Amino acid sequence: MNKGSEMRSKLSFRDVFAVGSVGLRTRKLRTGLTALGIAIGIAALVAVMGISASSKADLLAQLDALGTNRLTVEPGASFRPGSTPSLSADAVPMIRRIAPVQFVSGITTATATVRRTNFVSSAETGGISVQATDSNFALTTGAKLEHGRFFSTSEEVLPDIVLGSSAATTLGITDLSIHPLVFVSGNWFTVIGIFKPITLFPNLDSAAFIGNAVAQSLFNANANPSTVFVVADPKQVDQVESVLAATANPESPGETTVSRPSDAIAAKKSTSDALTALLIGLGAVALLVGGIGIANVMVISVLERRTEIGVRRALGATKRHIRLQFVVEAVLLSSLGGGIGLILGAGVTIGYSALRNISFALPISVLLIGFGAAVIVGALAGISPASRAAKLAPADAIRPA
Repeated sequence: MNKGSEMRSKLSFRDVFAVGSVGLRTRKLRTGLTALGIAIGIAALVAVMGISASSKADLLAQLDALGTNRLTVEPGASFRPGSTPSLSADAVPMIRRIAPVQFVSGITTATATVRRTNFVSSAETGGISVQATDSNFALTTGAKLEHGRFFSTSEEVLPDIVLGSSAATTLGITDLSIHPLVFVSGNWFTVIGIFKPITLFPNLDSAAFIGNAVAQSLFNANANPSTVFVVADPKQVDQVESVLAATANPESPGETTVSRPSDAIAAKKSTSDALTALLIGLGAVALLVGGIGIANVMVISVLERRTEIGVRRALGATKRHIRLQFVVEAVLLSSLGGGIGLILGAGVTIGYSALRNISFALPISVLLIGFGAAVIVGALAGISPASRAAKLAPADAIRPA
């Protein structure tokens, strides 16, 4: 080893870290306030991305629970003057013959009113509609029972009724232990079940459901279903959807509407994309402001430590060492803010998830991106002040200003 290499200044990583943290440890208030700027930006980014991920996870869980393989068939718009579109009376059995169809059920609105007693005016129905259906209704709509049970195929001829959640509230029925009765257009029906809110079909919460056979015998209900609900093989939903209109209404398939209720739920997620992008943009602006704050602090730090820089240069520190010292100091400052920001952002996400009662999801990638963004901003903010410090000549740095 030659003499020049023996006298060459060396600086280990540990020394670089120690020297770079001196400015932060000796100016704690300034360090805290500057780190806060970065923390706000990172917290905003992490919170927005975490809340978005949590909402998406909750949506996917909701769709998985409800099933994306549920379809509805309804009469659409008529292209014939003076005609009213309707589904075929044989729509349900015809659709049942489609091989990938697992369950099918139809409902027909019966001309009847539901009252708590036979003494109440028929006008006081609370908007409760009577829907005639079959025993597969709950399976095809994903409806769950809060109390009681749904009628079986053999019970469709009996005067039994199942209430939607809103209908039960309107009628004041919350307990089936006493076998409550309701008065349906001159006939007493026994309430055998109450549904929970039907997520995919909230309009049915205010309905009361009776069997097709009893609806036709007592109220002369139409045999043509107003809506048909279909559950298809998840792998062949598109194929089933393409033939439903022609199957339910062979004479006028163009006047039949086929839809997937889960699409409406999925659409709610897409409407929030613009707001999420806006919030991420605001977080990025906050991060940029924090980066400018770091750059400003580092410039001031260079001016305040000119003498220190001169002494170190006179003792053998190279320009690279000086530059590295201030870059490390900026990175440490931004890392401190980034760490605080991650904690704040995660806390906001947890609080939001708990408040909204949704699944908590905060991908590791979000945390890595947030912390990485903080480090990069700190490094970029420290480059210019570090270069300025490295260019100071030892004699000029020591000389009083």
